[in-house]
Amino acid sequence: MPDTHNVWGLANCGLVSSGSDALIIDTPYTPALTDDFLAAARQTVPGVRFTTAVVTHGNGDHAWGLQQLPEVEILATRRTLEHQCHEPTPQQMRALIEDTPEDEPLGWYMREGFGRFDFTDIKVIPPTRTFDGRLDLTVGEIPVELYEVGPAHTVGDLIVHLPEQRTVFAGDVVFHGDHPSHWAGPLENIAAACERILALDPEVIVPGHGPLLDQDGLREHIAYLDELADHALTLHGQGKTAVEAAQTLLDEGRWPGLGLPERLAITLAAEWRHLDGDSSDPDLVAVTEAAAHIAWRRASVVQSAAR
Repeated sequence: MPDTHNVWGLANCGLVSSGSDALIIDTPYTPALTDDFLAAARQTVPGVRFTTAVVTHGNGDHAWGLQQLPEVEILATRRTLEHQCHEPTPQQMRALIEDTPEDEPLGWYMREGFGRFDFTDIKVIPPTRTFDGRLDLTVGEIPVELYEVGPAHTVGDLIVHLPEQRTVFAGDVVFHGDHPSHWAGPLENIAAACERILALDPEVIVPGHGPLLDQDGLREHIAYLDELADHALTLHGQGKTAVEAAQTLLDEGRWPGLGLPERLAITLAAEWRHLDGDSSDPDLVAVTEAAAHIAWRRASVVQSAAR
């Protein structure tokens, strides 16, 4: 598993194989990275045949490699299609990286966070089969259970349960090692999705990003979500904006062990929409720019201290 700490876009993917059939759980961000992943899968299971791909949610870093699997059935929740309508396209991502001023927060942040990825000639592939609620399938002789748990990280999240292996692929319902960037929320929904994972009694939990967790690790993550929700309610009641609330929590030194602290601005922006009763579609670029300003200021402080 690659080191995904303190970076955007390096997501965990899964391979479930039985006999000659295999299921892919999410893909890497780009076709080239996906080719590397599929090559490793073929080396691990010689002769494997990829028959199905499950997409845990609609973010590009979990789905933009699907064009490298042209013959597979692609499964996702129905609401993942809704999220794909709001997700920046690969072409828009290239523009944000290449055409924004590099001496301003958003342009600098996009290059820092996403400049390592080649978004050229990516075609966004929609799911070929969608569902609501629950879907059961088998890969060879292995039972696989898909549970819709969104809205949480996005409106269309699902988790993948392998009951015989006591393993859950959580997608971006769970981040480990960094602050999450939740686009839908509210935080209580995300915590409830994590509780649903615990109810399945897994031994291994594969987060969307970061190292594997056990149940105690997931309980620690739930405690973080609950604590953040409590702070959000208080700071919202004080009349602070989501960005002001994020900066307040960072100034207080909350959660110093987690990377990418600027992403608090993204998650709190989603929380503010719920607290305000705002049902409008989120502007994903605008909330990312808010996070960029926080990261820019923090980097400037570090540079000044180093002089």
